[in-house]
Formats: sequence, C-alpha cells, structure tokens
Amino acid sequence: MAETAMIKIQYFRSKICTPVKHKLVVKGLGFTRLNQIVLREDTPSIRGMVKAIPHLVRIVD
Repeated sequence: MAETAMIKIQYFRSKICTPVKHKLVVKGLGFTRLNQIVLREDTPSIRGMVKAIPHLVRIVD
C-alpha cells in the first residue's frame, strides 16, 4: 500500500475584509480558528487552494 504525501498548512492571518471566495477557500481547507494547523493530502487541488490565498496561510515544514 502506497503512502500518500501529506502537507501541513497553518492559518495565520484573519479572513476578515477578504473576498467571499477567499473565505470559502479557508473553510474548504478545514480551518476553524486562527493559528490552526491542518494536515492535508499533497494533491494539485490542495496546492491550488493554498496558492489562491498565500497571504492567509503558510506551509509548515
């Protein structure tokens, strides 16, 4: 069974005063509070979501 690559993402800036699309991306990534770190599969769709809101989230090593 092959292991899937995972990526750690941190939500570090507030989504207040951002466009509705950005708020939906934050929610779609599974964030519920500030400074939260989530673990997601490293897929092109997740990378695209992170790329859409680089000013709100960061990739943690």
